[in-house]
Amino acid sequence: MKLIIAIIQPSKLEAVKAALSKVEVVRLTIMDVQGFGRQKGQTEIYRGREITANLLRKVQLQIAVNEEFVEPTLDAIVAGGRSGETGQIGDGKIFMLPMEDCIRIRTGERGPEAI
Repeated sequence: MKLIIAIIQPSKLEAVKAALSKVEVVRLTIMDVQGFGRQKGQTEIYRGREITANLLRKVQLQIAVNEEFVEPTLDAIVAGGRSGETGQIGDGKIFMLPMEDCIRIRTGERGPEAI
Protein backbone atom coordinates (compact mmCIF):
# COMPACT_ATOMS: atom_id res chain seq x y z
CA MET A 1 0.00 0.00 0.00
CA LYS A 2 1.17 3.53 -0.77
CA LEU A 3 0.06 7.02 0.16
CA ILE A 4 0.36 9.39 -2.78
CA ILE A 5 0.45 13.10 -2.03
CA ALA A 6 0.17 15.38 -5.04
CA ILE A 7 0.34 19.17 -5.03
CA ILE A 8 -1.18 20.65 -8.18
CA GLN A 9 -2.53 23.88 -9.65
CA PRO A 10 -6.16 24.53 -8.60
CA SER A 11 -7.10 24.97 -12.26
CA LYS A 12 -5.97 21.39 -12.99
CA LEU A 13 -8.09 19.72 -10.30
CA GLU A 14 -10.98 18.72 -12.58
CA ALA A 15 -8.60 17.34 -15.23
CA VAL A 16 -6.75 15.28 -12.60
CA LYS A 17 -10.00 13.98 -11.14
CA ALA A 18 -11.18 12.94 -14.62
CA ALA A 19 -7.87 11.20 -15.35
CA LEU A 20 -8.02 9.36 -12.00
CA SER A 21 -11.58 8.30 -12.69
CA LYS A 22 -10.47 6.73 -16.01
CA VAL A 23 -8.02 4.48 -14.12
CA GLU A 24 -10.69 3.63 -11.52
CA VAL A 25 -9.19 5.65 -8.67
CA VAL A 26 -12.24 7.27 -7.09
CA ARG A 27 -11.27 7.71 -3.44
CA LEU A 28 -9.21 10.76 -2.57
CA THR A 29 -8.93 13.63 -0.13
CA ILE A 30 -8.54 17.18 -1.42
CA MET A 31 -7.18 20.12 0.59
CA ASP A 32 -6.57 23.76 -0.25
CA VAL A 33 -2.96 24.61 0.62
CA GLN A 34 -0.50 27.45 0.08
CA GLY A 35 3.17 27.37 -0.74
CA PHE A 36 5.85 28.22 -3.24
CA GLY A 37 8.73 26.58 -5.02
CA ARG A 38 10.67 27.85 -8.00
CA GLN A 39 7.92 30.39 -8.69
CA LYS A 40 8.87 32.25 -5.49
CA GLY A 41 5.52 34.01 -5.30
CA GLN A 42 3.97 36.60 -7.56
CA THR A 43 4.34 40.36 -7.78
CA GLU A 44 1.06 42.26 -7.96
CA ILE A 45 -0.06 45.89 -7.88
CA TYR A 46 -2.45 46.65 -4.99
CA ARG A 47 -3.70 50.22 -4.44
CA GLY A 48 -0.85 51.60 -6.49
CA ARG A 49 1.88 49.69 -4.63
CA GLU A 50 3.80 46.69 -5.78
CA ILE A 51 3.52 43.77 -3.35
CA THR A 52 4.86 40.23 -3.49
CA ALA A 53 2.56 37.40 -2.52
CA ASN A 54 4.99 34.81 -1.17
CA LEU A 55 2.45 32.02 -0.90
CA LEU A 56 0.57 30.70 -3.92
CA ARG A 57 -2.68 28.78 -3.72
CA LYS A 58 -2.38 25.09 -4.59
CA VAL A 59 -4.48 21.95 -4.15
CA GLN A 60 -3.16 18.90 -2.32
CA LEU A 61 -4.51 15.44 -3.09
CA GLN A 62 -4.01 12.50 -0.74
CA ILE A 63 -4.70 9.12 -2.30
CA ALA A 64 -4.20 5.74 -0.62
CA VAL A 65 -3.78 2.95 -3.18
CA ASN A 66 -2.91 -0.72 -3.34
CA GLU A 67 0.28 -1.69 -5.20
CA GLU A 68 -1.43 -2.45 -8.53
CA PHE A 69 -2.87 1.07 -8.66
CA VAL A 70 0.37 2.98 -7.93
CA GLU A 71 1.66 3.49 -11.48
CA PRO A 72 -1.76 4.18 -13.09
CA THR A 73 -2.44 6.75 -10.35
CA LEU A 74 0.91 8.49 -10.84
CA ASP A 75 0.46 8.53 -14.64
CA ALA A 76 -3.07 9.96 -14.31
CA ILE A 77 -1.93 12.78 -12.01
CA VAL A 78 0.93 13.70 -14.35
CA ALA A 79 -1.34 13.62 -17.41
CA GLY A 80 -4.06 15.71 -15.81
CA GLY A 81 -1.80 18.12 -13.95
CA ARG A 82 0.75 18.98 -16.63
CA SER A 83 0.41 22.27 -18.51
CA GLY A 84 0.81 21.73 -22.24
CA GLU A 85 3.06 19.10 -23.80
CA THR A 86 6.16 19.68 -21.69
CA GLY A 87 4.71 21.30 -18.57
CA GLN A 88 5.63 24.52 -16.82
CA ILE A 89 7.21 25.60 -13.57
CA GLY A 90 4.49 25.50 -10.93
CA ASP A 91 2.65 22.44 -12.25
CA GLY A 92 3.29 20.69 -8.94
CA LYS A 93 4.93 17.70 -7.30
CA ILE A 94 3.99 14.14 -6.39
CA PHE A 95 5.27 12.37 -3.28
CA MET A 96 4.85 8.65 -2.67
CA LEU A 97 5.12 7.19 0.81
CA PRO A 98 4.89 3.62 2.07
CA MET A 99 1.75 3.05 4.10
CA GLU A 100 1.96 0.51 6.90
CA ASP A 101 -1.71 0.00 7.57
CA CYS A 102 -5.21 1.23 6.83
CA ILE A 103 -8.31 0.67 8.95
CA ARG A 104 -11.87 1.20 7.78
CA ILE A 105 -13.61 2.64 10.82
CA ARG A 106 -17.09 1.41 9.89
CA THR A 107 -16.20 -2.31 9.54
CA GLY A 108 -12.82 -2.63 11.25
CA GLU A 109 -11.24 -4.05 8.06
CA ARG A 110 -7.48 -3.63 7.88
CA GLY A 111 -4.83 -3.48 5.18
CA PRO A 112 -5.48 -3.50 1.42
CA GLU A 113 -9.13 -4.52 1.89
CA ALA A 114 -9.79 -1.31 3.84
CA ILE A 115 -8.71 0.92 0.95
